[in-house]
Amino acid sequence: MLRKKTNGVARRPQRTSILSQIGEKTVDRRAFLRGSGLTIGGLAAISATGGTVTQASAQTAANAAVENIKSVCTHCSVGCTVVAEVQNGVWVGQEPGWDSPFNLGAHCAKGASVREHAHGERRLKYPMKKEGGEWKRISWEQAIDEIGDGMMNIRAESGPDSVYWLGSAKHNNEQAYLFRKFAAYWGTNNVDHQARICHSTTVAGVANTWGYGAMTNSYNDIHNSRAIFIIGGNPAEAHPVSLLHVLRAKEQNNAPLIVCDPRFTRTAAHADEYVRFRPGTDVALIWGILWHIFDNGWEDKEFIRTRVWGMDQIRTEVANWNPEETERVTGVPGSQLKRVARTMVNNRPGTVIWCMGGTQHTNGNNNTRAYCVLQLALGNMGTSGGGTNIFRGHDNVQGATDLGVLSHTLPGYYGLSAGAWGHWSRVWGEDLDWLKGQFATIKDKEGKDKPLINERGIPVSRWIDGVLEDPANMDQDNNVRAMVLWGHAPNSQTRMTEMKTAMEKLDMLVVIDPYPTVSAVLHDRTDGVYLLPACTQFETRGSVTASNRSLQWRDKVVDPLFESLPDEVIMAKFANKFGWADRLFRNIEMEDAETPNVESITREFNSGLWTIGYTGQSPERLKSHMANQHTFDRTTLQAIGGPNDGEYYGLPWPCWGTPEMGHTGTPNLYDMSKPVAEGGLTFRARFGVERDGDNLLADGVYSVGSEIQDGYPEFTMQMLMDLGWDGDLTAEERAAIDAVAGPETNWKTDLSGGIQRVAIAHGCAPFGNAKARAVVWTFPDPIPLHREPLYTNRRDLVEDYPTYEDRHAYRLPTLYASIQKNDFSKDYPIILTSGRLVEYEGGGDETRSNPWLAELQQDMFVEINPRDANNLGIRDGSQVWVEGPEGGKVKVMAMLTNRVGAGVAFMPFHFGGHFQGEDQRHKYPAGADPYVLGESTNTAQTYGYDSVTQMQETKATLCKIWAA
Repeated sequence: MLRKKTNGVARRPQRTSILSQIGEKTVDRRAFLRGSGLTIGGLAAISATGGTVTQASAQTAANAAVENIKSVCTHCSVGCTVVAEVQNGVWVGQEPGWDSPFNLGAHCAKGASVREHAHGERRLKYPMKKEGGEWKRISWEQAIDEIGDGMMNIRAESGPDSVYWLGSAKHNNEQAYLFRKFAAYWGTNNVDHQARICHSTTVAGVANTWGYGAMTNSYNDIHNSRAIFIIGGNPAEAHPVSLLHVLRAKEQNNAPLIVCDPRFTRTAAHADEYVRFRPGTDVALIWGILWHIFDNGWEDKEFIRTRVWGMDQIRTEVANWNPEETERVTGVPGSQLKRVARTMVNNRPGTVIWCMGGTQHTNGNNNTRAYCVLQLALGNMGTSGGGTNIFRGHDNVQGATDLGVLSHTLPGYYGLSAGAWGHWSRVWGEDLDWLKGQFATIKDKEGKDKPLINERGIPVSRWIDGVLEDPANMDQDNNVRAMVLWGHAPNSQTRMTEMKTAMEKLDMLVVIDPYPTVSAVLHDRTDGVYLLPACTQFETRGSVTASNRSLQWRDKVVDPLFESLPDEVIMAKFANKFGWADRLFRNIEMEDAETPNVESITREFNSGLWTIGYTGQSPERLKSHMANQHTFDRTTLQAIGGPNDGEYYGLPWPCWGTPEMGHTGTPNLYDMSKPVAEGGLTFRARFGVERDGDNLLADGVYSVGSEIQDGYPEFTMQMLMDLGWDGDLTAEERAAIDAVAGPETNWKTDLSGGIQRVAIAHGCAPFGNAKARAVVWTFPDPIPLHREPLYTNRRDLVEDYPTYEDRHAYRLPTLYASIQKNDFSKDYPIILTSGRLVEYEGGGDETRSNPWLAELQQDMFVEINPRDANNLGIRDGSQVWVEGPEGGKVKVMAMLTNRVGAGVAFMPFHFGGHFQGEDQRHKYPAGADPYVLGESTNTAQTYGYDSVTQMQETKATLCKIWAA
C-alpha cells in the first residue's frame, strides 16, 4: 500500500498568477477573490493565501520600513506564532510563524484573522457606565474612583468576600500572577477563572494520579505515537493546528486513530475507528475497554508492579463491566470495544487525548482518572509517543491555572494552608499578620473562629449562587454584592436564566475586557454597570504557556488602541485606589506609578513557583527561544546547536532551579529514560510513602543517572543531611534554608533552590520517586465509578448507578440526589450536549466581532438527527425552540444531520446576544455589538457540578425541541 509522505510543515505560498500581480501591493479580500476567480467562503480564501492577512489599502509602495514582531495567537492553547508586520506603529499584515515548532507555518481560520482582534471596530473604545438606562462615556479616573469607592463601601458593610474577582484565561502569566496576588491583598479567595469550567476535573484527577495535573507530553511528541485515542475532544475544530501533529503520526507511523464521541465530528471524520457512545458514560466505556485488556492478560504487568499502586482494586471494579453491561450503559457493542482494546495493545506506545467532552460532567474527575488508569494499565506513561495529552482551550488557560487564579489555591498549586501563605508571604516580603488581617473570619458550627484565608472560595461555576443563596447556608457571612468579570464570557456558563437574576441583584457589575461581552446585555439593569476597555495581548508583552507546558514570550505589537489599557496597569490603578500599591509592588519594578515592569513580575514568580518549576524560565531565556525558533527540532522540541543548545522549546515546566542553573525544561513528564538534569522525571511522591501497609514508592526503578536506585520520598533539608549531600549546598543556600525551617525545609519552600539543585546533581527528582496511584482514597469515589447524569432519560440505570447524596463544597450546598430523583425524561426526552466550532472561540464575543469569521457562521443552530426531526415535524433550516428541564429555552435554527445519533441534540456554545427568543442588540453600547448574535446554549443548560472541583455539567442534560 503506497502512502503519501510529507514533512508535516506547511509550505510557503507560491506566487501564482494572481498573487504575482499583487506581490508588490496590498489588496482587499474581495478584490483578491474577484481577481482569482475564487467564489468560496472566507475560510477557503484564507487557506488559499497560506494564512496571510494584509490590510485593505490602495497604497502601492511602503512609506517606511516594515518591522516584523513575533507574538502568539490569542485563541486556543496550541501556541501558534503570529508574525505581525508593523509599519509606522500600525499593524498592517501578518504571517504565520514558519519557524515555530508548534504551528510550522500554519494557521486556522481564527489565527489567520487574529489581526482583526486587535484592530477590531467593535471593541470597547473608552470606559463607560450605565446610568438611567443609557451608556455614558466616562474617564478612567472617574471609573476607578466610582468603582473603588463602591467596592470599599461594600467591603466595610459586608466584608471582602462580598466582592468577587473573576480573572481570565486570556491574561498572560504575569497578569495572572499579579491578579491572584491582587485578590490576596484585597483579602478574598473568591477569585477564579475559566479553567474551573473547562479542565478543573483534569487537573484534580491527573494531579492526584501521578503528581502534576497537566498535559504530560506535547503536540509534537504525538509524532512518535503508534496509536492515538481521542475521547471527548474535537481537535479539528477546537485546536485545528494540533491536527497537523495527530495526522503526521497517522501518516508516518500508520498509527490508528480512534475517536470516541457521542457526535461524529470533523475529527471523527479522520478516524480509523469511530466509537459513538451515550453522553455521560465515559467511565463505563473505559472500563469496558479495560475488561478486554485484563481478560486477555494484555496489561503491562511489569510497569504496573514497579510504578503503579491500586491496580488490583481497579481490576475488581472493571470485572463488573463485561461486554453486555458495557453495551447496556454506553450503547457500544462489546465486539467494537474488543477491537479498540486490541488496537491499543498492539500499537504501543499510544497516546490518550481528551478535552471538555470528558471533563464537563458531574463525575468529571472520575472520567479523567479512568483515562489515566487506561494508560497506566497499558504502560504508556513516561514514554515518548505515550502520555495523556490534554488539549487546553484558551491561549493561557494553562498558565493562568499554574499561576493560581483559582479559589482553592495560591500560585503553583500550593493550596491555602498556613504553610502556603507563609511561603508566599516570604516571596512577597509581606507581613503575614497584615495579610491575615485583610481576610474575614467567621464562626464555624461549633462557634469557633474560622479564618477564611485558609478556606476555599466560591468557584466561578457557582458565583450565581454566591449572589442568590441564603447566607445561612454559606460559609461566608454575606452574599456576593459586586462582580468583576475580567476577561471572561458569562455565556460560557450554565444556568443563564438564574445568571440574569444574579446580575440584576448585584450592587455593582464591572466588566473589564477588549469587548463588552454578554455581561453588558444579559441583564435588565439601568444602573451600576461599568465597562472598562482592556487592551488585547498584542498591545502589551509577557509570557504565555501553551498546553504542553512550554512558555513563549509575546512582544508588544502595537501600543494600546483607543483608551484601552493593559490589565497590569488597570490592576495598579485599583491597587493605588485601595491604598496598598506600595505593598503589592514592593519587589516589582515600576516604569511609572501605574505601569509595572512585566519582566520584573516574571522574576518575582520565578522566585516563588518552586512546586512546578516555573523558576528557571527567565525573560531572557524565553526571549532567546522565540528569537531562535528555527534551531529547535520539530519533534523532540530540543535545540540542536545555537544559543539554546540542548534546551527544550519554551522551557516546559518543570524547569528546575534558578535560571542560572540552566535546566533544559521537561518535555515529557515522568520519563525515566533520561537524567533529571536533561528533562527526565519519575512519578511524584505526593501521597506519602505507604498505604494500608503497601509501599507507595517506586519499586526498583529510577531515572537514568540516579544515585538512589529505588523509590524515594520528596527531598527536604533533613533528607540531604541523612544522605550526606548537605555539604554540596553553598553558604548562601544554607542560610536561606535555615531562614525558612532549617531541616524541615522542603524542595517547595526553599527560596534559594539549593535543595533542588543538589538533588538533581545526584540524579534525583526533587519531588521523589513514587508509584502512580490508580485509587485516590481522598476523593468521593476512590475508584472511578460510572454515575448517571442528574438529568438522565435512562431511569432504568439510576438505581444501579445513582449520583451522590447532596453535599456541601466550596462554601455552598450542592445538589445531586434531590435532582436526580425526579423523572424529567417524559417531558424532556432528548439528550442535549454542546461543543465548539472552528470559526469561533470561547464565548465568541471577539470572534463574532471579527468580520472575516462572522461571515463563515452567521446563525446559531441545533443539530438534530433526521429521525427525531421527522418525528417532531421539523424541517432543516427552520426555527425551533430548545428547552431544558429547568425552564430555560432558546430559539435557534434546526440543522438535520446524522452527526448526532437519534435521541441526541448538539448546540455550539460560542453565541450570545439573544435571550429566550429576544434580540438584545439594542442593549449594547453603540458600535460595540458583535456582527453575529445568537442564543446561548447555556440558557437551556441545567444544574450539575463535579463532586471534587465544581466543574459544570454541559455534556449530558435533557431537552425538548419543537417547531417555533
